[in-house]
Amino acid sequence: MAIPSAPVDDASGGVPIAEASGRLGVPMPTLRSWELRYNMPPVARVAGRHRRYASAELHALRLMRDEIARGTRASLAAQRVRDLLGLVGAPVDYIEGILAASERLDPAAVRAELAAAHASLGLAACLDDVLMPAMQQIGLWWQSGRCDVGQEHLTTEAARAWLESLVPYAPAPASSVPVVLACGPTDLHTIGLEALGLLLRYRGQPCRLLGARTSVTALVTAIQVSQARAAVLVSHLNSGRQRAIQALRAVDDLGVAVYYAGNAFGSPRSRRGLPGTYLGDRLDDACSLVLAATA
Repeated sequence: MAIPSAPVDDASGGVPIAEASGRLGVPMPTLRSWELRYNMPPVARVAGRHRRYASAELHALRLMRDEIARGTRASLAAQRVRDLLGLVGAPVDYIEGILAASERLDPAAVRAELAAAHASLGLAACLDDVLMPAMQQIGLWWQSGRCDVGQEHLTTEAARAWLESLVPYAPAPASSVPVVLACGPTDLHTIGLEALGLLLRYRGQPCRLLGARTSVTALVTAIQVSQARAAVLVSHLNSGRQRAIQALRAVDDLGVAVYYAGNAFGSPRSRRGLPGTYLGDRLDDACSLVLAATA
């Protein structure tokens, strides 16, 4: 696979539309249409000047392109990109560094970018504004055929290794009662759950991470054995949503505070009638909600 060079703004403050089109593989008329119809990228154009794209804008257009490649309607894709980004400055630079390292198949560089982001932004902002957006972008690349499964696994394992390297430095827990963290019975992706577990540990809450494809029986047993007062279940696959709901109801029947997150519960309609509390998209906010149940 040919590896494109990382976007670098020229001395005049960005690249022209023709170069942006070539880098992204998106026709110039399409780029103009996205800007006019959907305000994408979401920045103001300086009157009387030719359009030039800065690094952060190119990143937003990549997200737009890859969302549409997945079959998302353009208007919805633009909204998702705005929701995902909400970021300027340093987080975008670190995300770009991680994506470039991923394309070079350089796991050490992925870990180095995350370490730099952690040192600069703090743990919560590093996880919410750098790690998770970068991993979402890698997932979009894989789904759209931009990268292969080997690159996706390499980047995920590099991120997981970085998370694990921080665990020994967490403060001593303030309690002996853990929060149980699990994926739905059909779900494989654990990086967000691992990130939440790390953030909880750094705030004094012990965790028991059950990981991928946790059956209802295993989840209930872990809660009973550990005497946990709260459990978090994450499910991203719509195909496994009903089994994830069974798990939520089984936990609720135990009288334990139950929380849930993931793409399978992303719309208000998908959460209607469910027991427990939806954690949303930000790990920092999710951590605060869970800690309130264990205080």
